Amino acid sequence: MEKIAKEIEKILIERFDKDSIIALATTADGIPYVRSVDAYYADGAFYVLTYALSNKMKQIEDNPTVALAGDWFTGHGKAVNLGYFGKEENAGIAKKMREVFAAWIDNGHNDFSDVNTCILKIELTDGVLFAQGKRYEF
Repeated sequence: MEKIAKEIEKILIERFDKDSIIALATTADGIPYVRSVDAYYADGAFYVLTYALSNKMKQIEDNPTVALAGDWFTGHGKAVNLGYFGKEENAGIAKKMREVFAAWIDNGHNDFSDVNTCILKIELTDGVLFAQGKRYEF
């Protein structure tokens, strides 16, 4: 996707550059599945800490096109499994995730020694955003 317009990018950062609950939709066998996930936004993508063997990730492996929705926002994206949270290539994003998700990331729910604890990146392809009485499309 082309670079998101500066005005839209600014609104997305204001709303989602923090621990945010968004709806993430995947499909399997023509059936849609929607779940709420903790995510945060940066540089045209949402990032989610998840488990590589989950149904969500299996569905994404078969079809990486996803839909998402958040605070006055809906869009589509291409989901990419960045792999193990602890691998060297993910050090920068993992550090940011530890900061953004500090309230819960180390509550015992995540096993960071498990190589299936992974980072999901959702690269936005298009969307609609409502702010200040305006509709923005990208």
